[in-house]
Amino acid sequence: MWFYVQHVLIPHQKADATLHGTPRGNLSDLYPRWLGARELLLHHRDPYSPELTREIQIGYYGRALDPSRPEDPTDQQAFAYPVYVVFLFAPTVDLPFPVVQSGFRWLLIFLTVASVVLWLYILRWRPSNATTISFVALTLGSFPVLQAIKLQQLSLLVAGLIAGCVALLAGGGFLLAGVLLALATIKPQLVLLVAAWLLLWAISGWSQRRNFVWGFVVTLTVLCAVGEYVLPGWLWRFREAVTAYRQYTGGAESVLDVLVTRGWGRALAALALLALALMGWRLRRVSVDSMAFPWMLSLTLAVTVLVVPKTAPYNQVLLLPGVLLIGRNWELLWGKDRLTRIIALIAVFLISWPWLAAGSLTVASLFLRGEWVQKAWTSPLYTSLAIPIAVVVLVSLGFGEAGNLKPKVS
Repeated sequence: MWFYVQHVLIPHQKADATLHGTPRGNLSDLYPRWLGARELLLHHRDPYSPELTREIQIGYYGRALDPSRPEDPTDQQAFAYPVYVVFLFAPTVDLPFPVVQSGFRWLLIFLTVASVVLWLYILRWRPSNATTISFVALTLGSFPVLQAIKLQQLSLLVAGLIAGCVALLAGGGFLLAGVLLALATIKPQLVLLVAAWLLLWAISGWSQRRNFVWGFVVTLTVLCAVGEYVLPGWLWRFREAVTAYRQYTGGAESVLDVLVTRGWGRALAALALLALALMGWRLRRVSVDSMAFPWMLSLTLAVTVLVVPKTAPYNQVLLLPGVLLIGRNWELLWGKDRLTRIIALIAVFLISWPWLAAGSLTVASLFLRGEWVQKAWTSPLYTSLAIPIAVVVLVSLGFGEAGNLKPKVS
């Protein structure tokens, strides 16, 4: 997969950009957030302003976008995050961006490795060292993670914060778990569902879990309040930035929207959310020690990937706990019934296809010229949109068996 990205995908993108005159700068998703943090904290400039958006474009694309050029990207790369994201980058605003970029890339790699280990702990799975290393290698060698690392995407940071939050809950560290979940709201669309269920779960066991709620609420309140202090009225600016983002990207679509049209996609998303809500309500008092707890979280994160208005593969890092849970309970799923076995085989094929295709391109590169191999650059991505559905279906099928829907409660 690393070979595919470095020697097939990126060369294709560069050749295509040269052919069409598309600008290419640092192409770092970290850059708009870092530059916004630097300009706000050091020079008191509004990161949501058109002037700063233009400066972001110069760094990200290599020049400001020109609306008169039809080949220019439509994504304005404006600062479209909650303003309190700048506090995470405050220690780096005096550093040159290449240094920050390199350090952040290694941080994402570390968080990804740690996430694998933490989810294994949460699932109470103790595989051999060789198996754990294999899981880490496969995760780092998956296209969603690779894409996120190459782009320095904050989705990996959010995924790491969520894993840390759940691991702390499993270990009894409720207050700090709430703090980490609040920090993860820098990408609210990825955290909304899991935060909603965890807060419901905590309130339903208030006497034991209230510190989690206090940690989350107090931290989020402080972040919003300090954000208001450094940039008064930031919430409205953020709302306008999100609205503008939807406009210049042509209306963000979810995985379901792309697969079955927007109308049917929204209907299916509504059904998935309703089913998730009913399941979440049923399991609101489940003990953190029960397998139903990580199972519910895995399903919630997988449904998030399905319904969030973004099809970028890097958001599929949220499928990691679901994939590990499927592996953890493979024998149970395989022994359930014939239909489940067929679905499991299809899911394994869909999940494995990117590696099979990338491996084939790597072998082909030994015998064919690079430009010929690059013509097949889309092949590892053929099953990308189907993978979240496969994970949701398999996790749902195994929920009643492995989750044991009558778990001990507290």
